[in-house]
Amino acid sequence: MKNILKHIVAFALGLLARAVVQRYRPHIVMVTGSVGKTSTKDAVAAVLTARFLVRKSEKSFNSEFGVPFTILGVGNPWGNPFAWFSVVKSAFALLFLPNHYPNMLVLEIGADRPGDLARILRIATPEAVVVTRLPQIPVHVEAYSSPEAVREEEFSPAYALRAGAPLIIPSDDAYALDMAARIPACVISYGTAEDATVRIGEAEFHETDGAVDGMSTRVRVGEANEGLFVRGSVGRTQLLPAAAALAIAVAFDIETLDALRALGEYDPPPGRGRLLRGKNGSIVIDDSYNASPAAVEEALTTLKAFPHAKRRIAVLGDMLELGRYSVMEHERIGALARDSADIVAAVGIRARIFVDTQGSAEVILFDNARVAAHSLAELARDGDVFLVKGSQSVRMERIVEALLADPVDTVRLVRQEKAWRRRV
Repeated sequence: MKNILKHIVAFALGLLARAVVQRYRPHIVMVTGSVGKTSTKDAVAAVLTARFLVRKSEKSFNSEFGVPFTILGVGNPWGNPFAWFSVVKSAFALLFLPNHYPNMLVLEIGADRPGDLARILRIATPEAVVVTRLPQIPVHVEAYSSPEAVREEEFSPAYALRAGAPLIIPSDDAYALDMAARIPACVISYGTAEDATVRIGEAEFHETDGAVDGMSTRVRVGEANEGLFVRGSVGRTQLLPAAAALAIAVAFDIETLDALRALGEYDPPPGRGRLLRGKNGSIVIDDSYNASPAAVEEALTTLKAFPHAKRRIAVLGDMLELGRYSVMEHERIGALARDSADIVAAVGIRARIFVDTQGSAEVILFDNARVAAHSLAELARDGDVFLVKGSQSVRMERIVEALLADPVDTVRLVRQEKAWRRRV
């Protein structure tokens, strides 16, 4: 009965959202892919504000519920029946009363199950599509017949584009390049490849007064060759959303310098490689939003290269929704972690396999994030660099919270809403 009600509500929300799109006819940019969607969505929206009145998906509202919420301009009503009345009221106000509606929607879209994106595409049709990385073993693969099926679904919004419409893809992703070759879109690429439309150079840790405060590189767009700085987060992947945003600027004829100025307002979202001050002079790389094998691999590369670290401590939770690939990928990541860190804290049942992998790092086992939070906070010393990453359900933000030097910084973490914090 609960699932039937959910489908009825999703269908009704979709009808209302589609009606609003048909009335106001905004430009629509969709952001899809397996890794980095929310950061890319935020960066793309920042650049498009140079020309448009933009509304973007809040947080990671990318489902058949989240997309209509964005179109209607309402928050998530969670389980509050009175808030649902407000959603319906807002929808009817948009449909029947004069409104100053945004002329650009930047919609993050995601799939947990086969058919999810087809349902979203019945609500709105993209004018441009931005694709993020499509890795070999994507998250949510347990719900699909194969990794190829996941990638095909995540790429499917591109098939809805009219001929010649902008399709922005990562130049370093063989899967995206192969699929883009099948359709008559105007392909604009971003990444490190020499022939990328937006080419980023070598990623470097940016330091101010000897302390790391972000990532920097050079970026080439046509004849322009400019510096690019992403503050507050670390890792090569933190530069890719900005590069994708510069690619969307090319698609909409926004000058590169104007786009770079607009990116000055871009802040990477919480839980995506964010730098935080830890206890006893330590540093925390908060990557606790979610975890897929490709994302954990990138995060470990960042930890290994992080400058001035006395000890590197990888705090890694279970990677969920990997199905038959779970053991293989946890073994692979465990070996990488033991090669990248001095200490590996494994949180959860699946992560226990790290003990049996090759590598010199010490492995500490914890059953859950609550237990790990207390022990790791006592472990912190001056010069330590903690990387905290794991799947959403493992609730790794609890560990980040325990490691914070200043409790005020809790507001900068993911899943701080009351409904989330009440969950076990």
